[in-house]
Amino acid sequence: MVNSQLIGIDVGGTAIKLGRFNPDGTCLQSLTVATPQPSTPEAVLAVMVDAIAQVDPYNKAVAIGVGTPGPADKTGRIAQIAINLPGWQNVPLADWLETKTGKPTVIANDANCAGLAEAWLGAGRHFQNLILLTLGTGVGGAIIWDGKLFVGHQGAAGELGLITFNPDGPMCNSGNSGSLEQYASITAIRRRTGKEPAELGALAAAGDSSALTFWQEYGKDLGIGLASLIYVLTPEAIILGGGVSASFKFFVPAVKAEIEQRVMATSRAGLQILPAKLGNTAGMVGAAKLAWHLHLKC
Repeated sequence: MVNSQLIGIDVGGTAIKLGRFNPDGTCLQSLTVATPQPSTPEAVLAVMVDAIAQVDPYNKAVAIGVGTPGPADKTGRIAQIAINLPGWQNVPLADWLETKTGKPTVIANDANCAGLAEAWLGAGRHFQNLILLTLGTGVGGAIIWDGKLFVGHQGAAGELGLITFNPDGPMCNSGNSGSLEQYASITAIRRRTGKEPAELGALAAAGDSSALTFWQEYGKDLGIGLASLIYVLTPEAIILGGGVSASFKFFVPAVKAEIEQRVMATSRAGLQILPAKLGNTAGMVGAAKLAWHLHLKC
């Protein structure tokens, strides 16, 4: 069991990241390949199978975990929806990969994989109860409760970015109007400012007053959204990842101030708000952790 190796895969709209791991999380080999365009399920499967052969040339891996950009079913077999991937509705991806590779396979939402990774090896490793938000093109989420990933009775829990922030706000792809995602994502930042988060971060670092003001406003909005989640979940820690988190230091003071104003001390006692540590590797690391759990059950 100690010598068992695992494959973790993070499927994105533009790139597919793969890694072969030891059970302790050590990455033995990694690979990034372009997501085929159009990224139909069959085309993505073919690219994944070829990439798996490259990252595991001696067939050492005993199980595969895959993170996809959307919810999986509660059994971890079917990609119900994959955002930004056309034709991905109820795709039996685990079955397909098992047929092609002969290896037990499990799938999960990519944000859930990132949450597992941060809880295992990243910023959340000292906590049993935490939530993670990925502040990227959208806003994904993950809930780790009593040290385990919480996905709800149908497998779709943890869509933290889709809570209502402003009922009269912009329409979200989820069908909700004014979700937190419409105020905290990279897409929302572009809409509000006409700039990229990295550009706004560089301006803030140079002391630009308008950029600093923007990040204060952004932090206030994010803090308001987090307040609702804190009241429901009272986590020990909130981990913030995704591309926007590169400017963590500019917006986190406003986040904390808003939470202190809105959340009773009893509901936020000891709460820590931390930047994610694993960056773009989190998805495949968490998928490898999923694979290890599957292997132990087999």
